[in-house]
Amino acid sequence: RNKVSIIEAGALEPIINFLQCNSTTLQEYASASLLTLSASATNKPIIGANGVIPLLVKVIQHGSPQAKVDAVMALSNLSTLSTNLSMIIATKPLLPILSLLKSSKKSSKTSEKCCSLIESLIVSGEEARTGLVSYEGGVFAVVEVLENGSLQAREHAVGVLLTLCQSDRSKYREPILREGVIPGLLELTVQGTSKSRTKAQRLLSLLRNSKSPRSEVQPDTIENIVSSLISHIDGDDQSGKAKKMLAEMVQVSMEKSLRHLQERASTLVRP
Repeated sequence: RNKVSIIEAGALEPIINFLQCNSTTLQEYASASLLTLSASATNKPIIGANGVIPLLVKVIQHGSPQAKVDAVMALSNLSTLSTNLSMIIATKPLLPILSLLKSSKKSSKTSEKCCSLIESLIVSGEEARTGLVSYEGGVFAVVEVLENGSLQAREHAVGVLLTLCQSDRSKYREPILREGVIPGLLELTVQGTSKSRTKAQRLLSLLRNSKSPRSEVQPDTIENIVSSLISHIDGDDQSGKAKKMLAEMVQVSMEKSLRHLQERASTLVRP
């Protein structure tokens, strides 16, 4: 009731002014205020209709670290309303959100909200999907959340990758595999939420077979283990068999994943 009363009393206009001012402190207070006020379902359409969404995206791009965190969480709150989501998509916020995700601790609430927004953007169209893959370290940041995020964040992360692969398997399968996603996916089929387990199984099925002779996944090792794991987790004896096969899967793929990470690190330190 207080959140609704604050908006009804006319507080939104000065908050918007503070959001646009040059004072870092006032901008942080304004972002924090919008985060709190946007949690109200009654306030969401009002906030969105007053031009706040493009301003929040600018804060994510150029604001202080704290302002960025509060702005992306406010944007996530607003995105649950379809009209607001359309406005968010129109601002093309993928790159600043990805940049924030890359710099955030993957187990944090910030990463969870970033992945939630990215999932919504990826569903919206091919431009966002291409942007995710072309942005340096974009897919890898999502894979890191899949491995180390909260349960909800991991659900969003696997949703991002599944949507990507479902949209064009031949185009996106290899970019996903290159980031060493298999161990995290297998762990998710055992330890994730109900939704993330289902999504992980679907994604593993899409990643399992390839018509390309250049596939980095060997059919007599990783793919067979994945296939066998999927058949077992549909049965009654899920936990013991899946965990045993998971351990085998991780052992087979870890060397490949570590080698890729070492190659990525070496390219980042080159002048």
